[in-house]
Amino acid sequence: MTGIRKVLAAVFAGLALTLFAAAPAAAQADKLKLTVAGDGAQGVTIQASYADGRRLEQVVRLVLTATGPDGQRVGPVQLEPQPEGQGFYSSGPVLSTGTWKVTVNSPAPLRSEATATVQAKAAQSPPAPAPVAVTRSDGEPGAAAGWWPFAAAGLVLVALAMGVAMLFGRRRTN
Repeated sequence: MTGIRKVLAAVFAGLALTLFAAAPAAAQADKLKLTVAGDGAQGVTIQASYADGRRLEQVVRLVLTATGPDGQRVGPVQLEPQPEGQGFYSSGPVLSTGTWKVTVNSPAPLRSEATATVQAKAAQSPPAPAPVAVTRSDGEPGAAAGWWPFAAAGLVLVALAMGVAMLFGRRRTN
C-alpha cells in the first residue's frame, strides 16, 4: 500500500509542477503590449501585439482616453482596427493642438494599459505650386500662351488636309 501512495504522490507532484510551470507562460500569452504614438497630426496610432512579441491575430477592443491642454478631456473612444496591418489601430483626428497624455486600455481577457505623451499638431496641407514664369524672346516677362495656339494650329492642319483630299478627289472623277 505504501508503494501505491508513493506513486500517487509522485503523480500529483508532477501534475502540480506542470501546472505551476505552465501558468506563467499562459499568463504571458494573455497580455498585450500596446505601443501608443501620435500620428503627426491630431490623432493617435496604436500597435498591439502579444507581450512575448507575437503578432496579434485577433481583433481586440481598445479604448482611448486623453487629457490635454487646459484640462481638456477626450474619450472614452473605442478604436477600430485599421487595414495597415495586424494589430494596428488609429483614432483619427480626435485631439486639438497641444500636448496630450493619452491612455489606451484593453479589457479582459487580454487586459493591458499603455500611456504616452503625444504632441498634436494642426494638419498641414502641401504648399501651393509656384506659378510658372514665361519670358518672351527679348527677355521680358510675358503672358503664358496656354493651349489655344496648339488647338488653332491643329484646326488649320485639319482644314488643309480636307482641302487637299477634296482637290485630289475631284481630279479623279474628271
